[in-house]
Amino acid sequence: MSTDRRGDTARRRGRPLGPYRALRRALAVGCLIAVAGVPAGSPVAGASAPTTVRVLQMNLCNSGRAGCYTGRALTRAAEVIRAERPAVVTLNEICRDDVPTLEAVFAATHPDTAVVSAFKAAGDRPSGADTRCRNGQAYGIGLLARLATAEGRYAVHSGIHPTQDLADPEERPWLCVDVGGALNACTTHLAATSRAVALSQCGHLLDEILPAVRRSSGYAPTVLSGDLNLRLGDDPDVRSCPPAGYPRVDDGAVQHILASADVMLCCARSVGMVGVTDHPALLATLVIDDPRG
Repeated sequence: MSTDRRGDTARRRGRPLGPYRALRRALAVGCLIAVAGVPAGSPVAGASAPTTVRVLQMNLCNSGRAGCYTGRALTRAAEVIRAERPAVVTLNEICRDDVPTLEAVFAATHPDTAVVSAFKAAGDRPSGADTRCRNGQAYGIGLLARLATAEGRYAVHSGIHPTQDLADPEERPWLCVDVGGALNACTTHLAATSRAVALSQCGHLLDEILPAVRRSSGYAPTVLSGDLNLRLGDDPDVRSCPPAGYPRVDDGAVQHILASADVMLCCARSVGMVGVTDHPALLATLVIDDPRG
């Protein structure tokens, strides 16, 4: 496990880093009127309202090397971010510079607070360096998250899965951003060439890596969002991966959003990407109890 310092970028708009405290409301955003019983993002008067967090997962197929590449995925991704206003965005199959491009759009939808972005490159086994997009940029996964205020704290953790398909030169990564102790938001893009390897990567991430992240940053409710290359009903089945009690939603295929047992996960739906990539976007809402309740 590592905290990004050099080639894998972590960006933030706001003040310099400092010690972070538990700020469960750090990601409060508008959604889930039926759950909160009030206008989106508002607390219940005289009571402790839950925090609601919208999470958006997108696989943009933007390496320029795959057959699903269109060159239009970033434009559509920006449209979806503007329309849906998620508090967390997880990105798979992107190039390094795609992150600041979408971060600018994401920040514009949250003008009242700071945001953080992070990127982790996939490894390239033959060279020992990063996998590259056709344009020469590092290729991998990214994450955007909304902070509570300009003073919001965060920590970035990332790495390469210890188990890889040796027939595939691409070494699959994982990436987490701990948002001020309020939420541990993670993404990964698991092996596409072997479901057995994908299941091993998924299990190790949830059973070993995420507990280590929580020990490092302090416990926080956790969400894992990404292209797991595992399906409901497959052999192995995606349900073999998460620990008991983890809620899960999917896009009907290989993209999933999972949360720790102390989070309610609901209201998932696919968002069309109008043919710019081979995956729909997946949007879901997390409901986290206010610690004062």
